[in-house]
Amino acid sequence: LHDINFESNSADLNESSYTELNQLFELLTINSQMKIEISAHTDDVGSKAYNLKLSDRRAASVKEYLTDNGIPDEQIIAKGYGESKPAYLPVNTEENRARNRRVELKIIDIKS
Repeated sequence: LHDINFESNSADLNESSYTELNQLFELLTINSQMKIEISAHTDDVGSKAYNLKLSDRRAASVKEYLTDNGIPDEQIIAKGYGESKPAYLPVNTEENRARNRRVELKIIDIKS
């Protein structure tokens, strides 16, 4: 799966996100014993406090999409990291800012 990216200053899912979200939905449906963390991030524009709240909203929007489509709430943890974990450096270029506005997925647990 690829990262889910966002527009600047937005927690709205964009059209290009739905392919990844639908693949994630299928993965979680087939593997109902899997628990994931939705890790949301921002670029470095704005205050750290604002970016942390924005990343929380981004994680929540992905979780809401999945739970609205039938994935159990307890299968997903949504967490925002703000600008604290940039994946693309340097953080001050427009291309890298866009790439850092992302949601990553981590497998937390797989119950047998």
